[in-house]
Amino acid sequence: MNRTFVPLFIFVVLASAFAAEAPNWAGEYADKKFLNGQAVFELSIEQSRNAIQVSFDAVYNDGHGAAPEAHGPARVAAKDMLGFSFQDSFHNAGSGTIRRAGDDVIVSLKTTRVADSRCLPFYGQNMRLKRVKN
Repeated sequence: MNRTFVPLFIFVVLASAFAAEAPNWAGEYADKKFLNGQAVFELSIEQSRNAIQVSFDAVYNDGHGAAPEAHGPARVAAKDMLGFSFQDSFHNAGSGTIRRAGDDVIVSLKTTRVADSRCLPFYGQNMRLKRVKN
């Protein structure tokens, strides 16, 4: 192999490896005035290479009712969308999507198993969460 070809070959291989990785989704997002100011909804996306984990929790400001915490694996479903499944701390289960909206995300949740219906007000469609600045 000629000497100028080796660095170019290494560059092409490394560039291809980085291009194959999923785009970075990691971040913290929240709606502090969820349900018309009655609750808080927080979501975290953790990513290590192509492994993505989604976690979220919700609670009423006055502490009444259920305060579910949930997590589950995610996958890239489209260019700017994640699909994920979850199980919460009340044994409800479901699926969801997360779409990018500038710095924010739009989250939609759908239950597939309801064990405790007190959590259902937190599981809606097209919920806009703002990125939490660190």
